[in-house]
Amino acid sequence: MTATSMFTGDANPYAGGDPYADYRSADLPFTHHADLADRRLGGGVVAANDEFFAQRENLLVPGRAEFDPEHFGHKGKVMDGWETRRRRGVSAGHPWPADDDHDWALVRLGAPGVIRGIVVDTAHFRGNHPQAVSVEGTSLPGSPSPEELLADDVKWTTLVPRTPVGGHAANGFAVDVEQRFTHLRVKQHPDGGIARLRVHGEVVPDPAWLAALGTFDVVALENGGRVEDASDRFYSPATHTIQPGRSRKMDDGWETRRRRDRGNDWITYRLADRSRVRAAEIDTAYLKGNAAGWASLSVKDGEGGEWREILPRTRLQPDTNHRFVLPEEAVGTHARVDIFPDGGISRLRLFGALTEDGAARLAARHQELGG
Repeated sequence: MTATSMFTGDANPYAGGDPYADYRSADLPFTHHADLADRRLGGGVVAANDEFFAQRENLLVPGRAEFDPEHFGHKGKVMDGWETRRRRGVSAGHPWPADDDHDWALVRLGAPGVIRGIVVDTAHFRGNHPQAVSVEGTSLPGSPSPEELLADDVKWTTLVPRTPVGGHAANGFAVDVEQRFTHLRVKQHPDGGIARLRVHGEVVPDPAWLAALGTFDVVALENGGRVEDASDRFYSPATHTIQPGRSRKMDDGWETRRRRDRGNDWITYRLADRSRVRAAEIDTAYLKGNAAGWASLSVKDGEGGEWREILPRTRLQPDTNHRFVLPEEAVGTHARVDIFPDGGISRLRLFGALTEDGAARLAARHQELGG
């Protein structure tokens, strides 16, 4: 574990105006990976020992935390995060918390996988953030209850050792543990508030589940697909195109800036593993005046393979889900969508099945990572 950005101590009291004007952050190189705890993937905060001031579920809300200086409730200031009450000591002679006192929350990852970095965001918690945090991970099959996760025989692996953090800051920690995790235990020492938790990493799907499905979306984030590169991320991330479900608003897709040249925009993907692609969907939901005009699809087989077009340049309609049955199976490990000349798409789906060698490789990695 490496503390990528070290912020300690309180931030200045809120003085009015833009509450993010003095927010402390830094470039965190691991954030290009998907957020494995994303609510849209099925992430959840399944339990916490205390949530007196603010609910644990706020930790995984998409988007940055909001701050309303006038919003107070019966228990005090209403905060957009997870906030516990102040801990006290055992007596008047020793009113301070013990060294090992802490509050905890259990987080279920929406997509189990290898964690590359964690962001503990204390936005708007200026003098009421924890002094330090720590994070542990475990891997359990099925859908364990909080009681099962807290059982004595569950093995927890340290991902972030107890480390001081700063208030009103994006506290980032690079993680170097080559193991598949399904759940996290987040501790704040001794108490306080955390606005958001982001868990960036690579999805490692369950090969038995994919085998049972047979045909599935081989580029979907939840099935192990991922974006490798994109020509433009001006308005929204390319990863949105492989999120679960249909887009619900314009910025829930991928949109590029307006081109003023003769080029075109594109995204390249790595599939779950080597696959046979049989059908595709290109969705432009909620992109009405800014949808791509045309699109084409290509695949390549292996890192050194050549791109082969499987869907020629085809006219797209705004706010429409387009379905294509391919004339023949396309075998590959990577895919590419080109849009012309610019604009956006909301989702890409590639339906198929793993090849025999792709399934074997995925199963071997799953076992190697302790899945």
